[in-house]
Amino acid sequence: MSQQNEHIDTLLKLCMQGKQSAQLEIYNRYYKAMYNTAFRIVKHTAEAEDVMQESFLSAFTKLHTFKGDVAFGAWLKRIVINNSIYQYKKQQKKRATDLDDVMYKVEDNDGVASDQNGYTELKAQKVMETMKSLKDNYRVSLTLHLIEGYDYEEISEIMNISYANCRTMISRAKQSLRKKLTVNV
Repeated sequence: MSQQNEHIDTLLKLCMQGKQSAQLEIYNRYYKAMYNTAFRIVKHTAEAEDVMQESFLSAFTKLHTFKGDVAFGAWLKRIVINNSIYQYKKQQKKRATDLDDVMYKVEDNDGVASDQNGYTELKAQKVMETMKSLKDNYRVSLTLHLIEGYDYEEISEIMNISYANCRTMISRAKQSLRKKLTVNV
């Protein structure tokens, strides 16, 4: 076991004893990654922050259920993803149509940087922006697969769909993303 894993295990034991300093250190190590994960699903800063905070609270109160068969960060990320999907579905019930999605326009790329890194960064940014315009289930499944690195089996469990349906959905999502990107070029 690596020294960092031993340190995390020590911090987790201290967290279970109610040590707030240990909880703060765990929070400081993981909050940025967990916020980014939540934001990619819920699409709104304040809601992503809320999901992240609720996820940490949930993780600390249910820490006794953490078995250690996966890394703590992976366990925490699963909580964040589940909470994010729940929050996103709740949002969608409240909002029949989100004005931002209706008025969404792809930005014009007149200011393309001449160096390769700037251009690559601009392309990545365009892909991320274009993903926002995909159907919700396409956007969520692609985010989980391409950005979060989950495999089809894990995504089918998270989204509560069959394995075959998951593969088909991701394939169609990629096809839709390619189509939107070529139209917007």
